[in-house]
Amino acid sequence: MKRIEIQTEDGTCPAHVFGTEGLPRVLFYMDGPGIRPALFEMAERIAAAGYRVLLPDLFYRSGPYAPMDPKVVFADPAKRAELFSRYMSKTTIANVMRDTRAFLAQLGDGKIGTTGYCMGGRFSLAAAGTYPERVMAAAAYHPGNPASDAPDSPHLLAPRMKASVYVGGASDDPSFPEEQKQRLEKALTDAGVEHVIETYPAKHGWVPADTPVHDAAAAEKHWKTLFDLFERRLKA
Repeated sequence: MKRIEIQTEDGTCPAHVFGTEGLPRVLFYMDGPGIRPALFEMAERIAAAGYRVLLPDLFYRSGPYAPMDPKVVFADPAKRAELFSRYMSKTTIANVMRDTRAFLAQLGDGKIGTTGYCMGGRFSLAAAGTYPERVMAAAAYHPGNPASDAPDSPHLLAPRMKASVYVGGASDDPSFPEEQKQRLEKALTDAGVEHVIETYPAKHGWVPADTPVHDAAAAEKHWKTLFDLFERRLKA
């Protein structure tokens, strides 16, 4: 793991790089609790499967912060409110897609894969529609509001997507209800996007090992689907 700094249009974004040069490249969009050891472990596992991984800190606009413990953040109403007001409020699709231009430059030319969790799942799908010439595989796990009524909802970008898309939703997830699953399914189907949308018998946030709802069995299935997608679209 190597820590770097990336100059974006809005400032300096800390990021971590995993894996060696010359491997297929993956852009990893973090979840709501931010950069922390659990995400490093996930990025290391992707790198160990034969990829070079970039994990940027999407909260850089709010200044430095200590690693957050999801079990504490989500159990404390005050800390949860601070997470949304101080950090997530500035981490909009427009801001992150503008940042992604710099992330792609850091990764170098050529096709890439994206994966994201929670809010990062929304960004992974948005990147596939915003940078269709670069993103060939886009995964989203327990994504938050990927097919909402908002004018910037990622599902509206489906006609631009060239990536193969995999979405793993949770059976218990107010941020990705059945209505949004059906809307996303229709948008991708109508646009002719190769895709799979699955619902896991788990709660929102089940993949990272440090969340209070982590589900080891569902997380392992997530790894299989992610590597199957990347193997097919990035290594073939």
